[in-house]
Amino acid sequence: MPFFPFKYFRENLHGKDYVVGDLHGMFSLLESQLEKLNFNPETDRVFSVGDLIDRGPESYRILEFLDKPWFFSIKGNHEMMLLEAKHKKTTYRSWIENNGGEWWQDIDIDTQFEIRDRIKELPVAIEIATNIGKIGIVHADIPVGISWQKLVHDIHVDNETRDYLMWSRNRYKYIQLTGETDRVEGIDLVVMGHTPIPKPMKISNLYYIDTGASYVKEENLGHLTLLQIHPELNVFEYPESLD
Repeated sequence: MPFFPFKYFRENLHGKDYVVGDLHGMFSLLESQLEKLNFNPETDRVFSVGDLIDRGPESYRILEFLDKPWFFSIKGNHEMMLLEAKHKKTTYRSWIENNGGEWWQDIDIDTQFEIRDRIKELPVAIEIATNIGKIGIVHADIPVGISWQKLVHDIHVDNETRDYLMWSRNRYKYIQLTGETDRVEGIDLVVMGHTPIPKPMKISNLYYIDTGASYVKEENLGHLTLLQIHPELNVFEYPESLD
């Protein structure tokens, strides 16, 4: 199937919508959290900020979740590493040895082809109509000074913009230095992951929700965040973090 870098979703008229932070192979943790939230697969939806794979123990389950009619994801930088590793030996070695990709070596060839094909189809940005407004999802970052509408245009024509969305931490670094950031105009809220932080963080109209689900041995990380975006805004962590 062809690759479309942007995907739009209409408002969910019958259930709830959630955005989940970087899973990194922690699919059982997601299932546990959804059970606690009384998730209804017939009416509710889950959107992922990407990085479904690597580091955690269940990366092999990626196809299982991409096949679920209620689960939708964008590409993260780890999905891009998987795709690029096919053609770049240095990327393959770095991915396998340093970035959690060792699970790939245990996957049979036919399944590898299927995983690549499904990942190629994933968009790099999503917009969702909700009861609280228009919600955008990208994996890592949005350049300062660019509107959501300009971003959607640019990702259709510019590889560098797509890479920026999946890899950059420029805005987050600026937030660390100054404690502030500009709004992304043309959208009510943008949800992103990529940078593991101890607790979900909302600043301006950005919401960072990667709380390092796979870093179970690191202090202050090892939590999976789900952000409910419809019909109201709520944030959930599992296991619950300690204040």
